[in-house]
Amino acid sequence: MTYLESLRSRDDWADLGSIADQIHIQWFAAEDEGRTEEPTEQKIRKAREEGKVAKSQDVTSSIILLFSVIALLLLARYMLGNSVEMLSYFLRRSTESNVIYDGTLMSAFYNYFIRLALPIALVAFAAAIMGNVVQVGFLFSTKPIQPDFQRIAPKFGKFFQRAFFGTEALFNLAKSLGKVLLIVVLGIINVAFRLNEIASTINAPFMQSFSLVAEIAFNMLLQTAILLLVLSIFDYLFQRKQHIESLKMTRQEVKEERKTYEGDPLVKNRMRQRMNELLSRNMLQNVPRADVVVTNPTHFAIALEYDRLTMEAPTVVAKGQDNMAARIREIAAEANVPLVENKPLARALYAEVEIGDAIPAKFYEAVVIVLKQVFKLTGRPVGGLYG
Repeated sequence: MTYLESLRSRDDWADLGSIADQIHIQWFAAEDEGRTEEPTEQKIRKAREEGKVAKSQDVTSSIILLFSVIALLLLARYMLGNSVEMLSYFLRRSTESNVIYDGTLMSAFYNYFIRLALPIALVAFAAAIMGNVVQVGFLFSTKPIQPDFQRIAPKFGKFFQRAFFGTEALFNLAKSLGKVLLIVVLGIINVAFRLNEIASTINAPFMQSFSLVAEIAFNMLLQTAILLLVLSIFDYLFQRKQHIESLKMTRQEVKEERKTYEGDPLVKNRMRQRMNELLSRNMLQNVPRADVVVTNPTHFAIALEYDRLTMEAPTVVAKGQDNMAARIREIAAEANVPLVENKPLARALYAEVEIGDAIPAKFYEAVVIVLKQVFKLTGRPVGGLYG
């Protein structure tokens, strides 16, 4: 009996459909679902420390090609001379000794190879470093090359979706086809403009023909390198966008990170409440050094102090309502601190300004009027303000 024959009821078929749905979800569900928040600075910095940065291989490759072509142009005479010398040497030695057992031929080969390849290799190596530094700055991390055993069993659904159907796959396909097309067009244009000269090389001396072909080849290499460098800029912008997309976070991740780096909001609120309680306990001691107490006149009392040398604006050193307001007025009267009645200002300052905080800019004009009243009452300026 087969497995399908054992499915005798609708429940069995429903179970099979459920299993199929689960397999579909496990293979093809997007892991980035719910990641709608832009990455924080901490997330970007952590990713950079792990070697995860926005980088385009096309930028590095095009810079290597460009500098290598320039080096080849500058060293053309040197490399041509060494190539001719090497060819002459091996042709001459091929008739003088046993090429199989003569060790000098091998050492001569390495000598000529280093002389020809080393200059270009050094330029390409320096260009590769510059290509990476231009994109990501000076960064060294061993994290990307550390073995990750989770990659041994990849998630095939996401792999196939990204490799064949994703935005990155389509962009890479279009980019590759576009490069091939542009390089072909570039080659056709270069050859077409010099077609008559190329045809005349049939009757021209060898070196003249060689120089012409070399010139056309170098021009094509240089133009191709510049073209690829320009196109790589768009690839870098795309890779940068993809990098930011890969670092996007869920709202819960943003909250957790904010708690980690900035502290739990509940704890911060509790600490602020505790600080306000301590300030409230000690605020009555600050009333005697206040410059003025703004009253309601009975329900609210706010003591203000202002020293223009140490304060940006008048500061609330004590405030209270009802019984506490009465106590503030009593202490102010004992310390000869002026009491100024201003109902709207007293109510607003009590509601919006905490003890120890400077008054907001929107209260400057009203407080200046109060301080001028103090000057008229006492004859002494407050914080450098005169009537």
